[in-house]
Amino acid sequence: MALIVQKYGGTSVGSVERIQNVARRIAKFKAQGDDVVVVVSAMSGETNRLVALADAVSGNNPNPREMDVVLATGEQVTIGLLAMALNSIGVPAKSYTGWQVSVKTNSAHTKARIDTIDDTAIHKDLKEGKVVIVAGFQGIDAEGNITTLGRGGSDTSAVALAAALKADECQIYTDVDGVYTTDPRVVPEARRLDKITFEEMLELASLGSKVLQIRSVEFAGKYRVRLRVLSSLEEDGGGGTLITFEEDEQMERVVVSGIAFDKNQARINVRGVPDKPGIAYQILGAVADANIEVDMIIQNVGAEGTTDFSFTVPRVDYKNALEILNQVKEHIGATEVSGDDTVVKVSIVGLGMRSHVGVASTMFRTLAEEGINIQMISTSEIKVSVLIAEKYTELATRVLHSAFGLDKV
Repeated sequence: MALIVQKYGGTSVGSVERIQNVARRIAKFKAQGDDVVVVVSAMSGETNRLVALADAVSGNNPNPREMDVVLATGEQVTIGLLAMALNSIGVPAKSYTGWQVSVKTNSAHTKARIDTIDDTAIHKDLKEGKVVIVAGFQGIDAEGNITTLGRGGSDTSAVALAAALKADECQIYTDVDGVYTTDPRVVPEARRLDKITFEEMLELASLGSKVLQIRSVEFAGKYRVRLRVLSSLEEDGGGGTLITFEEDEQMERVVVSGIAFDKNQARINVRGVPDKPGIAYQILGAVADANIEVDMIIQNVGAEGTTDFSFTVPRVDYKNALEILNQVKEHIGATEVSGDDTVVKVSIVGLGMRSHVGVASTMFRTLAEEGINIQMISTSEIKVSVLIAEKYTELATRVLHSAFGLDKV
C-alpha cells in the first residue's frame, strides 16, 4: 500500500464527463489498497472567466485581496464536484479548500508562497478510508485572508502536500503523457522521456517548457519528492515521465536531453554608456526597482571610454522597461536606448554536457548552417541558451533536435 498524491489540471476536470473519468481512475488506486490525496485545479476556462469578471467590475484594476477571494472559487467548485462523483460510485471522499486544510502562506496576494501545511485532518480521513480532495492554487495567510499561488499554483500545492505527507509519489496528471524532448507540436519526431533528472527538468521549466510550473519543480527538488507526469486522457496515464534524483550511467551518456524555447522574451540595448564601475547597477537597478526580471546580459568591451549594454526582459515588461530607461538615459550617460520584442530564447539542456566537449559549438554550427544569427548567448553547467529572431523558432528547434539525435531512441 502506498500514499499517493495526484494532481489534475483544468483540462482533466474540464467537464462532468472528465470529472467522472478522474473519479473512476482514483477508484482503481483505492481498489489496489493505496491511500490517495487529490489536488485539483479549476475547470478549464474558469479562471480566465473569473479574471474577466474581476477586471470588468474594477476597471482592470482589481484589489489583490478581493481578487484572491474571487479566484479561489474556481477550485472550490471542482473539489465539491469530484467528491460527489467519487461518493456516487461508492468511494468515500471528502473535500477541503486550501484554508480548511490549512495551507499557510505569506500575504503576497495573487502570488503567495507556501509556509506550512497542517496535515492532521488529512491523516485522520485517510485512516478512515476516505479519498481526500484538496483545492490547489490557494491557501490562507496569518491574518486569515484567502491567498492564491499564481498561475500553475496547483502543481506547487500538490508537491507541497506530498512533501508534508511524506507521500511515496506525487503524480501530476495533465493533457500530455509526459515530458518530451521538445514540443511535439513543433517537432513531430519529439520523443517522450521515460525519466529525467530534477536538474534537467528545472532548467527546461525555467526555459519555457510548460509541462510543470517551475516553482513545483523547485519544491520537489528541495524536499526530494518523487514526481511523475502522466496523461489524464489515457487509461494507463500514457506511460508518463519520472522526474528523479538518480543519475544512472545511461542518463550520463545522453549529452542533450531536451530543447526548450521561450517566446516571452524581449531584448533591450543601452548604447554609449560610460565604461566605468557601477554602470551595470545603474542600468539594471532602475529596471529591478520596477520589479522587472532580467535574464541574459551582455556588456561589450569598452572603446574610447564608452560601452554598450544589452539584456533581456519578459516581453510583457518590454514597453515599461524601455520607458524607464529612456527616463534615466541622461542620468546614466547613455546615448541611445532601443530594443526588439520579436526575439525568442532557444535552449539545449542535458546532464551529459558536463562531461562532453563541443556541445555549444555543435549548436552554433547547426544554427549557422541554416543562416540563423545568434544575438545573445548564456550558459550554465547543463544548458546553453541563444537569443534569435522569433521567425526562426520552429526551424531552430527542428534542426537542433536532429543535430543532437533526439529523434532517435
